[in-house]
Amino acid sequence: MAEGVGRQQRAAVPAGQPGLDKPIYTISVASEILETHPRTLMMYENMGLVVPQRTTTNRRRYSQRDIFKLQTIQNLTRNHGVNLTGVRYVLSLMKLLYQHGVQPPEGLRDVDVSQLEP
Repeated sequence: MAEGVGRQQRAAVPAGQPGLDKPIYTISVASEILETHPRTLMMYENMGLVVPQRTTTNRRRYSQRDIFKLQTIQNLTRNHGVNLTGVRYVLSLMKLLYQHGVQPPEGLRDVDVSQLEP
């Protein structure tokens, strides 16, 4: 087992660019980026799959890392036929494989979890 298999180098954030965790997208912008309904994002939040930060007025703000995670969820549900309960388990297992430098199963190699956790 090769050390670091499947790991990607994290690029440094250029000066003047927001980091991956900066909450910058409203729910309407995030849903537009993801081409999905805002209610779908609320459902993902209710299931605990993604937890956007909240402003002082309790409005949701999604970070780029949240967008990556939502895109991964969409990939699993749309392209792999995984239901939302399964998504939770698949993401958990994929993160463990990534952390230990183990290649994911061949059918899931298009699922990138390297940017999902800080």
